[in-house]
Amino acid sequence: MKKKCAFLFDHENNWIRKKFFKIDLKSFKKYSFRNFHDYKKIKGYDIVFILGYTKILPKKFIERNNLSLTIHNSDLPNYRGFSPLQWQILANKKKFAMCLIKIEEEVDRGPIILKKFLKLDGSELYEEIRSKQFDLIVKLIKKFLKKFPKIEMKPQKKTRGSFFRKRKSSDQKLDISKSIKKQFNLLRIANNYEWPCYFELNNKRYKILIFKDDKKNFKRK
Repeated sequence: MKKKCAFLFDHENNWIRKKFFKIDLKSFKKYSFRNFHDYKKIKGYDIVFILGYTKILPKKFIERNNLSLTIHNSDLPNYRGFSPLQWQILANKKKFAMCLIKIEEEVDRGPIILKKFLKLDGSELYEEIRSKQFDLIVKLIKKFLKKFPKIEMKPQKKTRGSFFRKRKSSDQKLDISKSIKKQFNLLRIANNYEWPCYFELNNKRYKILIFKDDKKNFKRK
């Protein structure tokens, strides 16, 4: 009998779902797959991958499925909570752990099953960051599906770690007294269409959109 596998996405954070259409999982013949946006419809599944979900799921959801997993973009227990990749970029980091963990009642405290590392050079903008992030998400999922059920779960370090709040659109406000260079990481993580950077001047608000010039030999005229 095939193992029942579900993918849970979030309407409010749907960037992973949009990319997931391109992923071919036909080679994993021992599984059947379904996609969901409503966690209440997921019951009795062997494996549930929770991807990009921005809400804390109730204990009842965890109990009514065999194994619920998520991918957290930090070297846990550090940077637990929301928007871990963005907070780390703002802290000038360029190498990020991506951990496949078991969901437990306490947020981001479940055992680590797999870990890979994302490396950025510091020039990538939002879409490039998401693309590289997604590639590693797919690799973690496929590796897990190949290994399951022969998996090892490693408890996280018994340290307090750190917990970060969910970012808001107001967090994208630029300080007009600071240089672009000092605020470049804030510009890098801006979504031009959903939460762009902005500044305020003379009681007016101005949006700043950022795109990378794709000319290989860019020279200032």
